Amino acid sequence: MEKLRPYQRFHRTQLILRDELAVDRTILANERTLLSYVRLSITLIIAGISIVHFAMEKWFETVGFLCVPIGIGAGIYGWIRYQKMAEEIMELRKPESRKTKR
Repeated sequence: MEKLRPYQRFHRTQLILRDELAVDRTILANERTLLSYVRLSITLIIAGISIVHFAMEKWFETVGFLCVPIGIGAGIYGWIRYQKMAEEIMELRKPESRKTKR
């Protein structure tokens, strides 16, 4: 069974101005979400490095070492999520002549 994508039910020719503006808002929301993931990633990486640098106890240092890969993972996850949603949105925006037949 094919997975239903969020914008699959819409066709380019059926969109009116209100729908086009909604797609624009969705693009901006997707970019804001990516920036939130980047902010989280940078914060975790910097916090991890700071904790490791100033840690007095071994368990606290371990927490710092865990923050760095979690921060990197959050950044990668955010980028992947952004790309998937951007592809969905651009598929909706493609002219009908370039769309593949389903």
